[in-house]
Amino acid sequence: MVDDAVMASPAPVAVPMADPEQGIWQRIRMANRNLLSVWRERDYGVRSLRFSLGKQDYVLCNSPDSVRRVFLKEHDNYDRKSPQMRQALAPLLGDGLFVSDGELWQERRQQCAPALHNRLLPSFSEVMTTSAEETAQHWARLPAEQPVDMLKEMAHLTARIIGRSIFGDDTTDAEAEQVVAGFTEYQRHVAQLDLASTLGLPFLELLGNPRRKARTRYSAQQVHEVIDRIIERRAAPSGERRFSLVASFMEQMEGSAAEAAACPFARQAVRNEAIVMFMAGHETTANSLAWSWYLLDHDREAMARLQQELDQVLGGRTPTFDDVDDLPYTRAVFEEAMRLYPPVPLLSRQARAADVVQEREVKPGTIMLALPWLLHRHRKLWDAPDHFRPERFLPGAPRIDKFAYLPFSVGPRVCLGKRFGLYEGILCLATLAQRFTPRVVPGHEVSIECRLTLRPAGGLPMYLEPRG
Repeated sequence: MVDDAVMASPAPVAVPMADPEQGIWQRIRMANRNLLSVWRERDYGVRSLRFSLGKQDYVLCNSPDSVRRVFLKEHDNYDRKSPQMRQALAPLLGDGLFVSDGELWQERRQQCAPALHNRLLPSFSEVMTTSAEETAQHWARLPAEQPVDMLKEMAHLTARIIGRSIFGDDTTDAEAEQVVAGFTEYQRHVAQLDLASTLGLPFLELLGNPRRKARTRYSAQQVHEVIDRIIERRAAPSGERRFSLVASFMEQMEGSAAEAAACPFARQAVRNEAIVMFMAGHETTANSLAWSWYLLDHDREAMARLQQELDQVLGGRTPTFDDVDDLPYTRAVFEEAMRLYPPVPLLSRQARAADVVQEREVKPGTIMLALPWLLHRHRKLWDAPDHFRPERFLPGAPRIDKFAYLPFSVGPRVCLGKRFGLYEGILCLATLAQRFTPRVVPGHEVSIECRLTLRPAGGLPMYLEPRG
């Protein structure tokens, strides 16, 4: 049963739903502003949905069993990302792990996996907390009346962490700023609905906006430049080396970092995978942390409970890898933030062969959609689905079906950095919430921007209240 007080309290911000009387084409136009605004209240309770746009067929997988079939049981038939997703990410990621498929995807995943092995998490955790402490020290020097953009603050923090841990490189603040700005601009300019792919009408590619495409390419180039500099530094002869994805991947590509550095094809492949890792380890975690701070201010009792746990377990000291298991409420807050605001709100696959899902016919070429945004707020799968309730993730709470909760995707293509991102979120929250209580600037209206990822629209201005 849901506590009456929970239901009486205001739910945190959500995306406005489409009017039930609006037709599909009206809702598609709305999707250019926000990809989630096409869904109606009844869509939050369906198990599956089949529809067509132009010549393109779609099936929405909105139940654990349909997600299990497409993303796990019949993975070989659904291993390809949708044409829309490939088009949207190709300028930034090339043939990177996130958009590749088949043998190339299997090869790249094997090559990237060592950089995120669980045995490296303890040392990565030290980087996470050291970087978070630097952020706390920076905050302590700011005037009390000066608000910060929490989205940017978390983006800079996670960019610093990913640069130091995954790349074994002391990424500068200027480089982190360039990556953050590049990702932001890329999402702003990339076409949210590529009509040629969405409608299955390739000739419509000729009608694309050349200015938008040029700005998208420029934004991608800003990110490429930083990653190229990191690769240069890692390829240069030096003394003692820390483990890094770049060095490991270059060595596997050509047998040695030096040979890979001299091979343009290998260098491009390294860069593509490095950008995938940077995006997965920086952009998505930064957004989830920003949403966590918003939710903790929205529910100040939750903030008090979180800080009480931190005081009892840590007593003011910096958290470590070994502390994570002793911080169940901190973990629950971060997991609930990813439920309400999934970092990647839409997952898509394209059927290679015919199939049947939830009694829905699937023809070859059909686009299969799984929306964590819908699944995580499904009326029949969650109690109080629109409300912030970290308790649902505490030990002893009813177990959640793993195919109903997809912040890191699921199946063979589950995010390689799943555990890395989870520890990063918990340790950053723990380090910073011990010393500060962030508050949304009064009068600021928080809203949602959904493009490739889910982030607070226009940033998240917050005051930083130091704890006594």
